[in-house]
Amino acid sequence: MEVVFVYGPPAAGKLTVGRELARLTGLPLFHNHLVVDVVGAVFPFGSEPFIRLRQTFWLETFVEAARTGRSLIFTFAPEPTVQADFTDRVRAAVEPFGGSVVFVELTVSPEEQERRLRAPDRSEFGKLTSVDLLRRLRDDFDASLAAMPASELSIDTEACSPARAAARIASHLQSRRQGGELQEPATGGGVRHAHRADARTR
Repeated sequence: MEVVFVYGPPAAGKLTVGRELARLTGLPLFHNHLVVDVVGAVFPFGSEPFIRLRQTFWLETFVEAARTGRSLIFTFAPEPTVQADFTDRVRAAVEPFGGSVVFVELTVSPEEQERRLRAPDRSEFGKLTSVDLLRRLRDDFDASLAAMPASELSIDTEACSPARAAARIASHLQSRRQGGELQEPATGGGVRHAHRADARTR
């Protein structure tokens, strides 16, 4: 069982890539906005009940998926309202059942990020759309990203289409399961770096 943990800053393309990856692999997509929107319908974003219930929903889903051997794709935007040990808790939720967490990072430049924030489709799921708010929170977002575990794969979504990014992740997962060595793509393909497929993350 694998949790394909796709993370990155706002507007990095996590949901779009996640949907493409779900289409390619047949894995269910448990994206960030599902639980955020459910809990946020009752409690204000960032409030104590919101933070507690959001994490409970996430972790209980991982536990049940691992218990039943159900791999999934999870998209996540690191930010200060998420508890600092969340990724450790995700591992602790799945590893007792033989599961593992595969961290995949999506990146985007600040200029492209701000351009994407203005796209009309970002109104879906109540995504961040304010460039001014993004600029005020950028340092906090960057600090949260810096605290994430090392990724097994990092993809620049400006240099790589969503379909290509999803194909890269699917290839990584296949190589990882086979215990093979990842090869850097000959044409770059937006992949910044890749570690050994069986490398442990911190």
